[in-house]
Amino acid sequence: MTSIQLKTEIQKVLDQVPEEVLTDFLNYAKELQKHSSKDIELAKFMKQTLIEDRELLEKLAQ
Repeated sequence: MTSIQLKTEIQKVLDQVPEEVLTDFLNYAKELQKHSSKDIELAKFMKQTLIEDRELLEKLAQ
């Protein structure tokens, strides 16, 4: 998907999001601007790992 297509899809979603969540979206987008793409990729990897290994992590925590 191109950058223009992504922005168009994001706009479609934003048009349908309840008004009370728009501030959260804006704050999240501003927070992303503060981080390098390397930091964002690392955070995405960590999140995916936690999702995929949730059962294992829960067992280890016991």
